[in-house]
Parts: sequence; structure tokens; C-alpha cells
Amino acid sequence: MRSTQFVAVLLLAVPVVCLAGNSYIKPTTTLAAQTANNTSAANTFRNQTNGNLGAGNISKVNIHTLLYSGNTTKTYAHLLVWFGQSNHMNVGYSSTDPAQVKRQINDMISRGINGVIIDWYGPNNSKDQTTQLVMAEAELHPGFTFAIMVDQGAIAGDSCTGCTPQEALINQLQYVEQKYFSSPAYMMQQGRPVVTDFDIDLSYPGIDWNAVNAALSAHPVFLFQNNDGFSHVLSGGSYSWVMPTTTDFGMNYLSSFYNTGLSVPAEGTVGATYKGFNDTLASWGKGRVMGQQCGQSWLQTFSKINDLYNSGKQLPYLQLVTWNDYEEGSEIESGIDNCLTLSPSVSGNTLQWKISGSESTIDHNRTYISADGKNLMYLTDTVPGIRSVNLCSFPIPAGNYTLFLQAVGKPSLANHMSGPLSYTPSCGGSSGSSDLAFGAAPSSLTISAGKSGSFTISAKAQSGSFNNPVSLSCTGQPSGLTCSFSPVAITPGTGTATSVLTISTVSVSGMNLPRRESPFFAAAVLPFGIAGFAFVGNLRRRRMAQAVAVCFLAGLCLIGSSCGGSSSSPQQAATGKYSVTITGSSVPIEVSTTVTINIQ
Repeated sequence: MRSTQFVAVLLLAVPVVCLAGNSYIKPTTTLAAQTANNTSAANTFRNQTNGNLGAGNISKVNIHTLLYSGNTTKTYAHLLVWFGQSNHMNVGYSSTDPAQVKRQINDMISRGINGVIIDWYGPNNSKDQTTQLVMAEAELHPGFTFAIMVDQGAIAGDSCTGCTPQEALINQLQYVEQKYFSSPAYMMQQGRPVVTDFDIDLSYPGIDWNAVNAALSAHPVFLFQNNDGFSHVLSGGSYSWVMPTTTDFGMNYLSSFYNTGLSVPAEGTVGATYKGFNDTLASWGKGRVMGQQCGQSWLQTFSKINDLYNSGKQLPYLQLVTWNDYEEGSEIESGIDNCLTLSPSVSGNTLQWKISGSESTIDHNRTYISADGKNLMYLTDTVPGIRSVNLCSFPIPAGNYTLFLQAVGKPSLANHMSGPLSYTPSCGGSSGSSDLAFGAAPSSLTISAGKSGSFTISAKAQSGSFNNPVSLSCTGQPSGLTCSFSPVAITPGTGTATSVLTISTVSVSGMNLPRRESPFFAAAVLPFGIAGFAFVGNLRRRRMAQAVAVCFLAGLCLIGSSCGGSSSSPQQAATGKYSVTITGSSVPIEVSTTVTINIQ
């Protein structure tokens, strides 16, 4: 009877365990969603030889996070509206498709972009049709604005028979004034509509801009090009652009442009960021190539801004060059390739990983857990440099699970999802008692003999707070290699705490000490003898011999450490590669990470 009752209880308990496991996994997304195309690029768009990334899953981290802290900069995507026409590359969509325009505006907003500057080619054509679609969609999103850039091609293609370039430009801007300036979504500067142009002065140097302005009722703010744009007649400011013929990725050009803008603070400065340039696939291409450097060109253009601007000295506008110029290889619509490879593994209750490529392109690493390999629950984020997650930090019930690691790129850079990793918890009662991620950056270091190098050790509370001190130590280092932490203990609290670990290679020279004579020996042993016998006197006879022996051995040890006339040879850490384990000890856990040290 008892065995029957036991079996019944056991059968009832099995579903309870299963339900406990299922109740913990509350999916927040799916594997399909985290690997699918999440951009407005066509699903059919594939990698191109000019560096354009095929449609895929890219970072939607806000674009403003790449700018200096406290920035109020308005960011604008430069939009081309000619795709779907037979004289342009097939990118899988038509610019005149209202659904595509909607996808593009929503995609821009999802990345933190504030508006769009439209490369406009005059009225009454398919490009103007798309511009009207953009206006209508922008008006549905309060705060999202658009502006017109009159391309020099608009004057060349104007249908005004017998018009001079100036007359054509006046006709076009009067149309823009009537059609677009009144939109609540149109870009304004101090209550006036903003207009830019592309290469009009270069192609038509005789334009009288005062006459153009006089022909308009609104008297817009004209933003011109490059350094000279700031001193242009009627200038309200100037914008910068990608310069593919430079040999330094345009860095000197940008420095000069920004410094010129800073010298005339009353005018608007429109900065430029870009991933690179490659017009080898364009029918008009000239073989101009500015490499993407696996995302570094993109990041460098932001760093240039951050070198010169801050919360007290704001860059008012930034143009992303470009949103979708696929033919000149500057588009960011499909994202930017950061050339990363993830190699994660599970060891016991630790998820750990290696990364091939630059971690400077990663915003954070995200861990997911799944009960079925398809529906994912967000588990935790770790900052670049930390390459492990203590899975016992979470109250994961017993069972079989699948883990996924995703390297989330910095804004508009590619995301990378790992393959599935099997995990069966074995944390015992400590599961969920702590919540700490631990790592070191960099993961490896090369040190010359006799020199030193440093790592940054990070401990991060993955959820809530971790208020217990984490004591740091290292093990596995060879003789002649020393570790020094500053500070030796860190407390993450609700964020991340760091310590600098200095690894030094040292020479340990032997000591040439004079030989100690017998009087020293007597003085050394005497305290042990007196103290020992005084102590032993209070013991029972059967324990006395043991105590005497202990005192005698202590005296011998002192002799061994105090006497000697020989000298040891200098010792130094041998050249080669060493793995050193960095351990963080706290209550109730111990975490660790491994670094590689190459001594030359």
C-alpha cells in the first residue's frame, strides 16, 4: 500500500517539476525575430562587392549613444528616392511604394534618427512623388522632420524650356515653398524652413542667390557645402560630406570643417558620419573607394565629433551619409558589417565566449535562455570585456535548456547570434543567490621581460544590486610574474565596478647573507625553549614529548631560514605564453576568468 502511495505521489510530482521549469521561461522574443531582417532593406537584398551588407539583423541602439554625453544633436538620414527606376540599381524595392516609405521612416525612428534630408530632383516626377509620400509619413510621427536638398541634377533635368539655371532654381524653390514648407513636419531653424543644395554652385557658378531668395516669400535658411559654405552669401550654415579621395578617411577634412563651424557659432553646422564609400558598382563610378574598416570608419567619424563638441558646446545637426546610396557604397539602411565571429561554450554553470574581431564595435552582449530552442527569454546583458556569465546567478529550475549569445552591435552595426548551446543547471541550493558577471579586458597581453602591463577587471550586477565586496586574486602565474590589484576589492552595487590589475615581470636576485654563528642560534632557539617548556609544564606527561618535539622543529625551521652562506642565481619569468586565472571571491559566490600573458 505504501509503495502504491509513493508511486502516486511521484507521478503527481513529475508534472509539477515540468511546470516549474516552464513557468520560469517567459519568452520575450524569438530566435527568428533576433536573426531576421529588421531593417527597411528588401529581404532579397544580398551582400555586394562594394561592401554593402545584405539584409539582416542589425543594432537598433539609439544613434545618439555614439555622440558625446548630454548631446542635443538632431540627426538626419540622407535619403535617395530614385530606386525602382530602370537607370538605377535594383535593390529589391521601389522608392515610390508607400509601404516602403513607411518601413524606411519607421526604421529610421527605431534607430533614434530625428529626420530625413531628401535628395530632390525637381517637381512632377517620380522622385517628387516619393518626396510627397515621405512628407505624409513624417507628419504621422510628431517630432520627425524632413528637409529638401535641391540636387544640381534638378536644374539639368528641369522641364522649363529656355530657362536659365537661375530661373530653373527659382521655379523649383517656389514649388518647394508652395508644396512642402507649410508641412508641420518640415525642418525649421528659428522659425524659417531649411533648404540645402548639392553641387549647384560647382555646376552653375553664376547663380545669384540674393535674387533666388528675393523670389521667395518664406526666405529660407540656406545651408551650403564644406568650409566655404560658412562664408557663402546668405549662408545660414554649412554641411560636410564624405570625401572618398582622401587618404585618411576624411579625418583632416572633418577637423577643418568643424573648426570652421565653431568659429561662426551663429551659423548652423551640419556634421557628417559615414561608413565608407565605394562607387565601383555605379554606372557613373570612378573607382573611388574609402574602406569601411569593419565598422571603424563609421565609429571614427563619431569620435571626430566627440573630440571637438560637448554638452556645453553642442553640434546642432548631424547628417548620416547616406541612408540608401547603394550604388556608391555608403548606405546604412541594411546595416554595417563589423566582421565579428562569436565562439561561446558552456562549462559547468558558466557561459563563456571568445570573440574574433574588434569588441569596440559591440554595444553589449546579450544572453538568452530557451526551453524549446525557438522562444527566447532575455537573461542578462554584459558589457564588452566581460566574457562570461555565471548561470547560477539566476533561479533556473532543474531541466534541459538551450542558451544563445548575441553580440549587439553599436548603432547600425550588425548583430551576431550564436548557435544553440545545451545547458542543464547544477547549482544546488545556491541558484539565484547571487547575480554577478565577471571579466577582464583585454583578454590577452604581451609584456616584454622586465616590464609590466595591465588589465581592467570588471564585476557587474546583472540585475538588481550586488552589494558584497568582491576580493580579487590571481593564480597560475609562473615564478617571476607578480599580480597587483588597485583596488584589491570592488563592490558593483547596481552597476559595474572595476579594478586595474598590473602584471609585472620581475628579477628575483638571491641574497648573500653572512653565516650565522652559534650565539645567534642560541638566541633564536632560546625563546622557543623557554616558552615551550613553560607551556609543556602545564600538560600531562603523555603530551609533553609531542610539545617538546614541536618546539624543537620550530627552532630548526628558524635555523634553516636564518642560516646559510650560499647565494641563489637571479630568477626571471621565462618567455612564453601563460594562462592566469583571475578570481573574485564574495558571499555567496566565487567567480573567475582567465587571461593570457605572452612574455617576450
